[in-house]
Amino acid sequence: MKILMINHFPLEGSGSGTYTKNLAVSLTKKGHEVCIIMPENVTDYPKVEGVRLHPVFFTDDGVAQGKAPVPPAKGALPFNFPCFTSHPRSVTTFEDLSEEELSLYTEAFKKAIDEEFENHKPDVVHGQHVWILPALAADSPAPLVLTAHGTDLMGYDKWPYLRGFADKAMKDCSAVISISKDNCELLENIFPDSKDKIVMMRNGFNSSVFYPDPQDPAKVLSEYGVDYSGEKIVFFAGKLANFKGVDILLEAAARYEKEEPKTITVLAGDGDERDKLYALHKELGLKTVHFLGNVNQEALRKLYNIADVSLVPSRREPFGLVAIEAMACGAPVIATNQGGLPDFVNDSVGKLVRPEDAEDLAEGVIDVLTRDVDRAAWRKEIAEYAESNYSQDAIIRELEELYTEVCK
Repeated sequence: MKILMINHFPLEGSGSGTYTKNLAVSLTKKGHEVCIIMPENVTDYPKVEGVRLHPVFFTDDGVAQGKAPVPPAKGALPFNFPCFTSHPRSVTTFEDLSEEELSLYTEAFKKAIDEEFENHKPDVVHGQHVWILPALAADSPAPLVLTAHGTDLMGYDKWPYLRGFADKAMKDCSAVISISKDNCELLENIFPDSKDKIVMMRNGFNSSVFYPDPQDPAKVLSEYGVDYSGEKIVFFAGKLANFKGVDILLEAAARYEKEEPKTITVLAGDGDERDKLYALHKELGLKTVHFLGNVNQEALRKLYNIADVSLVPSRREPFGLVAIEAMACGAPVIATNQGGLPDFVNDSVGKLVRPEDAEDLAEGVIDVLTRDVDRAAWRKEIAEYAESNYSQDAIIRELEELYTEVCK
């Protein structure tokens, strides 16, 4: 089967990008031909073995990473790719686009979609997010499947003037995948007329990237200039965006640092809240909290493997792929009891805590770090739980069946 995937973001740096790449890799292994249309603002973007990539180029203004602007690719759109909140490589949001820029954006992606249909004739289109880009493919001669990632539904709430795109995508799609029970309820509330199109399907991680891989904590952390002297490691990975709740994490760290002084907190990621969080870090006088910036997936695996606990303190997390990736490496997870996280985080693999509650999060960290268990055995059980239930290879058959059904 020929499958055209469309994503609003590059394949690294966002949950939907990782999701898209994981699906493409698994589908390619099963013998399908996959192409991904996605934005890029660099010419040396990461390639995906066996998957054909069709980038639409944008201009990196350097703001997201605090660097000088990057020379754009030939024909690149004269602005950075837009996001719902932020991305490690862009702080431009859809709201920031002028009418002219929005027109250039849709024209560039429509051209890419038309080129794929003219030259490769895909059997099915899989659009990521109930948003602008899938709407551009809605009238194409192949069935459209959507995945709602949650941030698209936030965008629907924030920017009513852009809802027409999402409405068209939902009206014309054959099916829409929901990645959690919470996400499903939101979809049903926003699009009640499309309720029968919604399909629940678990998210999955790439087991060839995330797996138990014992590391020397001192060596791993030394690569980021962080000294390590045997402390318990509390870890966070994700965008430094408001909905991720990193401010709550820092406030919790101010509490658990006092009760468990032999801890070190490490944060991997970047985003538009960076400066605000640096300021809060200084205000709280945190001594053992370190910001690593954005890291690649191989580095992320090493960090998960040295983590004694991984935190997902989101205000609302549609699914929480980082939690699954952490568990795949054996790290127990503390997550907020909202969104998609309660679907798979429980006391057997970590702990659920109240959102917006730094004290509860701090108590959760202390509980997990001092829990009377055989740590090696527990990590093994956690990794096996993730592999058995959320490995991408374990769930890809459901997607194949959905594609087959909509193509009948």
